[in-house]
Amino acid sequence: MGKGGSKPKGKVKIKWSPNFAYAIGLLVTDGNLSPTGRHINLTSKDKEQIKNFMFCLGIKNKIGRKSRGRSLEKKYYVVQFGDVLFCRYLLKIGITQNKSKTLGEIKIPDKYFFDFLRGHFDGDGTFYSYWDPRWKSSFMFYTEFISASKKHIDWLRGEIKKRIKINGHITTGGKSRSAYQLKYAKKESLKLLPKMYYNSQVICLSRKRNKIQKAIAVDK
Repeated sequence: MGKGGSKPKGKVKIKWSPNFAYAIGLLVTDGNLSPTGRHINLTSKDKEQIKNFMFCLGIKNKIGRKSRGRSLEKKYYVVQFGDVLFCRYLLKIGITQNKSKTLGEIKIPDKYFFDFLRGHFDGDGTFYSYWDPRWKSSFMFYTEFISASKKHIDWLRGEIKKRIKINGHITTGGKSRSAYQLKYAKKESLKLLPKMYYNSQVICLSRKRNKIQKAIAVDK
């Protein structure tokens, strides 16, 4: 009789925590599962983002560099690792290999939703502020989440509304007009942001948090 195949071993400890949920948010936006269901990678312009991701999942793989599109400049950081069990788990909670336009609901424990949302924001979100010339001393800012999947952005909006009773609004943008943007203006952002950054120790992309803190200081 032939020997049976050995059982796959997981590198990632699959246990929900604020850091684990944050890493799942990054994977939903900047991550990718291989078609074979064996490897996971995360790509970002921010090396800090890659380091945060690795820390949250407890992995120690080498950080590489890569280019995108037709550019030859390797200005993106990337980490890739193999973990069949983690890949299976990601599929189970709603993260698929070809996720860009097919993404829908992600199964996140309620307790860790805003940690997941912070990871989502650090991956594909943006925050911007400006002085509105239409009114004297009117300082505006917006918190924005982006996805190519309408189903996913609708789900995200519904989950946020369910928890803190804010509506936001959805627009489309990008060169192909195929990206959906969930936006929250200042009044709603002031309810949302403290939920995402509920203490000064939460793991996050520091440049985005600093940008938010400066805008809130100007508003005050």
